[in-house]
Amino acid sequence: MTTLPDLRHHGDAEVRGAAAGLTDLAVNVRTGTPPAWLKARIAASLDGLAAYPDGTAARAAVAARHGLPASRVLLTAGAAEAFVLLARAVRAARPVVVHPQFTEPEAALRDAGHEVRRVLLSEEDGFRLTPEAVPDDADLVVVGNPTNPTSVLHPAEAVAALARPGRTLVVDEAFMDAVPGEAESLASRTDLPGLVVLRSLTKTWGLAGLRIGYVLADPEIIEALERVQPLWPVSSPALTAAEACCEPAALAEAEAAAAEIAADRSYLIARLGEFPQITVVRPAEGPFVLIRLPDAAGVRERLRELGFAVRRGDTFPGLGAEWLRLAVRDRNTTDRFVTALEKAL
Repeated sequence: MTTLPDLRHHGDAEVRGAAAGLTDLAVNVRTGTPPAWLKARIAASLDGLAAYPDGTAARAAVAARHGLPASRVLLTAGAAEAFVLLARAVRAARPVVVHPQFTEPEAALRDAGHEVRRVLLSEEDGFRLTPEAVPDDADLVVVGNPTNPTSVLHPAEAVAALARPGRTLVVDEAFMDAVPGEAESLASRTDLPGLVVLRSLTKTWGLAGLRIGYVLADPEIIEALERVQPLWPVSSPALTAAEACCEPAALAEAEAAAAEIAADRSYLIARLGEFPQITVVRPAEGPFVLIRLPDAAGVRERLRELGFAVRRGDTFPGLGAEWLRLAVRDRNTTDRFVTALEKAL
């Protein structure tokens, strides 16, 4: 009997409870965040907690950040809520999820009663997307860019080629702000039929506990999502954070962080190259890398004993027990990790 991947397993499970003290390479939230200025803005918003949240200003800020009208923006309690809303609101008879990728979209679709088909990208092709791999009759397609966990950044035109009348194309860009220049983003495109772009502010800004993200789509799709969204779904502190993170100074800080992540990622890949038994999926463009190695499960457990938490890969459809995902950290952390990895191997 085939065991199905645990679609509800996420990186935070690796650092809960007694594992909270481990050096965290399992969760893709940037370290040292949220920055002091953002914490101060969020703290100041607490004086207004007696009032119901009003997302007008935050919605306008997100719209301006992408050069879109506010009618094309929906604020959500993280990108994960958006997947649930889409599963409930979008009428789809033949949904397809492109894997390996973040498993929550498929889990949400299944929970809403959809029968989901999978398109599995292959290691032999570098986990690259080819539009021809997606069935023509798919009326809902979900793809990540850059993709978690492979760290592959698909060309914008390859993703855009999936759009067509009668199809909803959902592009998860939760990690796009960690890509210098947000290369290959479709966030500002309004010419593609059925395009839905999801963004998260929790990764770059360290707001996973606050829950803030947003959807960019045609106003009709936004209205459909709003109809199935609970009242006041985003808290006032989260709205304050969304508005603050769209300001020019914040965007410049995020761009600088993306460049730093790229340099740290190159260093991590170079250090991993010291181990001939490890294969790194390249080119990697996200704030994490995917590796294949013998006895990955055993190595993962030994790394925990040595003080490091990494993300298992076998819960991602299309991957197996020989895969691990590593978050990109600073060079000092990478050097310590490599020392531990040598012992674990």
